[in-house]
Amino acid sequence: MSKVYLSAKLPEVATKTLTDAGLDVSVFAGDGLISHEELLKNVTDADFLITPLSTKVDKAIIDAAPKLKLIANFGAGFNNIDTAYAKEKGIPVTNTPAVSTNAVAEVTIGLILALSHRIVEGDQKMRHEGFPGWAPLYFLGHEIAGKTLGVVGLGNIGSDVARKANALGMNVQYYKPNRLSDPEERSMKVKYVSLDELIKTSDYISINAPQTADNHHQFDADAFKAMKSTASIINVGRGPIIDEAALLDALKAGEIAGAALDVYEKEPEVDDGFKTLKNVILTPHVGNATVEARDAMANIVAGNVVLVNKGEAAKFIVNK
Repeated sequence: MSKVYLSAKLPEVATKTLTDAGLDVSVFAGDGLISHEELLKNVTDADFLITPLSTKVDKAIIDAAPKLKLIANFGAGFNNIDTAYAKEKGIPVTNTPAVSTNAVAEVTIGLILALSHRIVEGDQKMRHEGFPGWAPLYFLGHEIAGKTLGVVGLGNIGSDVARKANALGMNVQYYKPNRLSDPEERSMKVKYVSLDELIKTSDYISINAPQTADNHHQFDADAFKAMKSTASIINVGRGPIIDEAALLDALKAGEIAGAALDVYEKEPEVDDGFKTLKNVILTPHVGNATVEARDAMANIVAGNVVLVNKGEAAKFIVNK
């Protein structure tokens, strides 16, 4: 019987699919994230590894699992896995693309609205200070209709963010390394600009890009100085795209108006400096944290294990 190791608890649909297929399933039952040492101990006899994007799967882990036939990453990203080394060892690595698109796009729009209307700040004021009474100039925010949203990374998620922003009356411009065709831009109602132009002219910047070798600290001190002082930045892509020390300095200096972060440069660590600022919203990487998205992701990882166990090719291999 083939053995599957889950390095985190997954939605029930995953374990049911695996056990119904006759697979021997073991699950990390500890609190918090699995340690590297614990993972090393538990993959030694595993035929399949299902792991969340928060768990590092490096050469040591791969070498410790000589029977491994598949690493199924529970997440669209896969920077946590040494995919090149896995390929050397003949082990396919898969991810879970597309199914979390709507969830992450909704969170992106939600963060834009929350920043604009100071919703989180207002909630905290009501809980800790109270409401002094309605007044014409009290606690003003901004409407997003008519404002310019700059989307960095117009893949599945960025495209859905653009569609939702258009529906709310925003003007959408985007930057990505490979520009869309003119018909695609017109159908999506988006305008292509250079990254420098996007940074200088956007009222809101939404980072919806995957992490690459080229975009580490793409948003640094110079970028924040170039932004409008009334602009805000939202990161639901990957933490290291932003130089967080530079962002904190920019926020404290009033160089930009606000920030909303769902991902972090040294995740899960968060710089305490952000926690003291009222114009910052911090969420615990909840971009695709919906029942619908996580069940769909569970179906993909479990389904891929079942396919490979039957001698068939997995879907969504990222290291071909």
